[in-house]
Amino acid sequence: MTHRIGLVVPSSNVTVETEIPALLARHPDSFSFHSSRMRMHQVSPEELKAMNSQRERCVDELADAHVDALLYACLVALMAQGPGEHQRVEKAVREQLPDAAVLSSAGALVDGLTALGARRIALVTPYVRPLAEQVVAYLEAEGFTVVDWVALEVGDNTEVGCIPGERVMDAARGLDLSGVDALVISACVQMPSLDLVAPAEEEFGLPVLSAATAGAYALLDRSRPRGGAARRGPAARRGQVTPAPTISA
Repeated sequence: MTHRIGLVVPSSNVTVETEIPALLARHPDSFSFHSSRMRMHQVSPEELKAMNSQRERCVDELADAHVDALLYACLVALMAQGPGEHQRVEKAVREQLPDAAVLSSAGALVDGLTALGARRIALVTPYVRPLAEQVVAYLEAEGFTVVDWVALEVGDNTEVGCIPGERVMDAARGLDLSGVDALVISACVQMPSLDLVAPAEEEFGLPVLSAATAGAYALLDRSRPRGGAARRGPAARRGQVTPAPTISA
């Protein structure tokens, strides 16, 4: 059986459509991926709001493909709208697409951190500082303590997809990780993370996840039969997306 995955993505996003399939390809289940795009170039409050207004069209397009699961794949687009937005949007999409599992990158990150048992976290974000502050506030409203965070101040979404991994790692090295339960190496599905998770876990000695690995785990979890959950625990991490949604390259 092939699970059809629908992705609602910003028009300038290219990373999520490579990283999510790469992550799920490591599993015996078969997946196909089908995207609908919302126009957005600058990661700004105005463009994010305009982009979100295109959601219903995108969901209708993916409904035509009879997808089994849908991921609203822009974390900051929801978190910038205020606490609880991922729940409101997921509910609205579920009403529009009742026969599919509905998820969002924002909700997947919250759920992934919860699955890890992480309460004290650190973040690397690509956003300009005001948007990064809204992401921090959103996560704190969900009950997490954001011990430290960094904003790389990249406003052009195309450029976000080209941020070098070493720049991300250097940013993580500058964080105060004292007493942190987990590190979010990329709080954005457009900022590349796949090649960073395992090296960051090894270097920092912490569970590390990203918006992409959290989204992949959520899709896998919702696509599997209830009796066929992903393997659990550290020994299951290598090559898998687990309830502690980390992954080794």
